[in-house]
Amino acid sequence: MPILNGTDIKVYDSSTNILVAYAQSGTLNVNHSLRDITNKESSGWSERLEGLRDWSISLDGAYAWTDNASTPAALTNGADDILNSYIITRAALTIRFGNTDGTTSNIYYEGSAWLDSFSVSAPTEDTATYSLNFTGTAGLTQTVS
Repeated sequence: MPILNGTDIKVYDSSTNILVAYAQSGTLNVNHSLRDITNKESSGWSERLEGLRDWSISLDGAYAWTDNASTPAALTNGADDILNSYIITRAALTIRFGNTDGTTSNIYYEGSAWLDSFSVSAPTEDTATYSLNFTGTAGLTQTVS
């Protein structure tokens, strides 16, 4: 089994299949909160059963307003576009995390999510960066293509 190159794993707005611009790192978090069912017959051991599951995707990248073409044009998939589209308008989106390059044996995860956090960092004489966090609502699906 080959080790994946992290560059091949990307985050997309699934409704448009547009890649989030200038992303440098992304993380998919999936959690399963277990229920405590410990009782007097547990012999001093903690006992657990299944509980609620949740997921989120966090993303960091270089912050930009225009693309890097020879004749720069305004981005339509930059961090500020995502802020305007999903926090200011209070809209959820379908987000995809994974490799969707069209080859076989690709895996990606997809679900409806809310953008719940947006920040921009602008250090002196350094690259301006953004951070986004999406929190899933309802299920997360896995697709193998």
